[in-house]
Amino acid sequence: MNKEDICHLDDTHLVKIVQDGNDIAAFEILVRRYQDMVYNICFRFMGQKEEALDCSQETFIKVYENIKRFKHLSSFRTWIYRIAVNTCKNHLSSRRFRNQQKTDYISEKMEIGSSFESPEVYFEKQRLQKIVQDAIDKLPLDQKQLIILRDIQQLSYQEIREITKLPEGTIKSKISRAREKLKELLKDIKNGM
Repeated sequence: MNKEDICHLDDTHLVKIVQDGNDIAAFEILVRRYQDMVYNICFRFMGQKEEALDCSQETFIKVYENIKRFKHLSSFRTWIYRIAVNTCKNHLSSRRFRNQQKTDYISEKMEIGSSFESPEVYFEKQRLQKIVQDAIDKLPLDQKQLIILRDIQQLSYQEIREITKLPEGTIKSKISRAREKLKELLKDIKNGM
């Protein structure tokens, strides 16, 4: 099968091609399909462009090394999310990252300004994004993970359950507590302005 033909295949078929013959072209297509999604989730967890890029790269290395063991019990998308989330959690818990000061929050992937906005509007939106990201970073890791998956990545509860292996009721209650905590954090910031 040539590269043009495999570009149009769904994830299940591409994964099977990689599993059967370790076809690098099929794997490259999967990487291109998911690189923005993986980077975005890594950035939300890590808060820094360089750390997000490192975690994204590590995620795809893990995917490549373990794809033959993928059993198709969940969607490939969910499997990649799980790997990305676990990679970020491992980095966040490492001593190296805990001792490092976070400074770089805004990346070109997160920019929301349009070419028609004034510089004031654009920079105000970036400032607000940083405030929200700072508040998310103050959440306990389990709550942060669920807020990112549900409210930022807009995954279904079913997908979150598959990624986290938590019961749906637990997910909903933790998300509710995390949202309340975020309201408190953002209210404190607003009152301090």
